[in-house]
Amino acid sequence: MSVARFIADQRTNYRVPHTIACALLGVSLSWFYKWISRTPTPTEQRRAEVDAAVAKAFKDVKGLHGSPRLVADLREAGWMVSEKTVADSMRRQGLVARVIRRRNGLTRQDKSAPKFPDLLRRDFTASAPNSRWVGDMTEVPTAAGKLYLATVIDLYSRRLLGAATGLHPDAQLACDAITMAVAARGGAEHIAEVIFHTDRGSTYTADKFTVLCRRLQIGQSMGRVGSCFDNAAAEAFFSSLEWEVLSRSEFAGVAQARAVVIDWCYGFYNHQRRHSAADGQSPINYEIATLKREAA
Repeated sequence: MSVARFIADQRTNYRVPHTIACALLGVSLSWFYKWISRTPTPTEQRRAEVDAAVAKAFKDVKGLHGSPRLVADLREAGWMVSEKTVADSMRRQGLVARVIRRRNGLTRQDKSAPKFPDLLRRDFTASAPNSRWVGDMTEVPTAAGKLYLATVIDLYSRRLLGAATGLHPDAQLACDAITMAVAARGGAEHIAEVIFHTDRGSTYTADKFTVLCRRLQIGQSMGRVGSCFDNAAAEAFFSSLEWEVLSRSEFAGVAQARAVVIDWCYGFYNHQRRHSAADGQSPINYEIATLKREAA
């Protein structure tokens, strides 16, 4: 970066008067004025255009995409840019996509309940929709108490099919999520014999939930106790939720938390958020593209 550019950026970004910056750096005001009034070079013009496009794309996705996903967004919009170019632009503009935050686990095992075998064995892929689903629960803290979220995700496209919220992380919440997922796929006749993989928490081994799964012809699968890797796909979803929503928000109550979380789940995550397991597309777009290929 040139001295003149540094002075200009200090004035623009940090409101440091250029007269003071010039004096501190030992350069004349006339030299700086000559530089600032000159015609920008093609490289500088291109950089300014890229910065503007990156800033707009970053804003369009609510500041949730890092450089790899922003590159895909920009290329889809017609820009010819590399990931390094986008990363440099984000760095210049102070655009940061993620803040890491940990969460507490909710798994509470009922040792007397029947156990189900692990049918996935850490293979979180699916060759077709409604063949393998995964699910889990997490808590959403608010000033008025905790809200709980139960999910059901199709491993084929990583689409979130069910997102049930409630005040208690119980079997009823798990039932609500799986019922939503079945409805999203058009009814029980379209999901018969799907495998639903979870942890060994008591919510998923409770009679209320296991009876519902048998009635819907859903085969239950469970990972080992204390191994997050056995349900990594479901854990990855919650990591994204925490990084992109919970770490950026403070909720006054459960109603506000529910509105924000559900909007992110069904709006941004399903329709906009690009996923590496879905060929860099959003889950909905990936499923639509598959249907078009099959129709062709």
